[in-house]
Amino acid sequence: MADLIAPQEGRALFGADVHGYDAIRPPYPEQLYTFLQSTGALYPNCTTLEIGAGNGLATRRLLELGANPLTALEPDPRFAPLLQSIAATALADFTLIHSAFEEATLPTNHYDLVASATAFHWVDQAIGLTKVASLLKPGGYVALWWNVFGDPERADAFHDATQRILQPLAVSPSDTRQYTPFALDIAARLGDFADTGQFEPPVYQFYPWTLVLNTAQVGALYGTFSGINRLSTEERQRILEQLMAVAEQQFSGTVERNMVSAIYVAQRRLT
Repeated sequence: MADLIAPQEGRALFGADVHGYDAIRPPYPEQLYTFLQSTGALYPNCTTLEIGAGNGLATRRLLELGANPLTALEPDPRFAPLLQSIAATALADFTLIHSAFEEATLPTNHYDLVASATAFHWVDQAIGLTKVASLLKPGGYVALWWNVFGDPERADAFHDATQRILQPLAVSPSDTRQYTPFALDIAARLGDFADTGQFEPPVYQFYPWTLVLNTAQVGALYGTFSGINRLSTEERQRILEQLMAVAEQQFSGTVERNMVSAIYVAQRRLT
């Protein structure tokens, strides 16, 4: 079994190249935001907390779709200039707090929406949703979503061709390899909500799609993955060169990765 990257380490792995990370990470499908709005969780002037804002990929859309005021938690201060630049163009009250969610002091019974995009797997699951519930107003919503790199329901030739390269690397809590990916483990995620005793049964949706990359984009994207980003500069470069060689030589410079975007939305009980 691959080693698991600890949350404290993982949270600090993504800000080494902020602009490179921002340039290559794929956006979430627009259907995901449409679904979020359809649940009643996101609407104009809803008081919102975002956990793990990162490069602001979801922050942008939350602001555009009405989140106001928006408080963003991001433990890596290297993302601050990018997040502040995003907020500067929005007509919303924006606050950035440099803290992990578990350590942040936040007002209770305060938020209409707590959102987290491809970040909640780094949170201590023993306390994560219980703390979320304490921060939400009664009847408020939590929305957790992810872009999952790999769809267990579809064959993925590039994934298969690169297993020998990636297999020895440590993995994040979102990708345990031997098991269903964190975001796609429906029973586990629904169980986490049920265990708190504070949420109505969640609604969820999965959106399969395909990400097309050229050889350079393969190197750029994989260079943002935590299992590769934690390596020494020399080892990281060696792995990326091997991946790009596979892309160029076996896939003629055009790689298709099967993606799934998953979202779970739950409402805090009124009583």
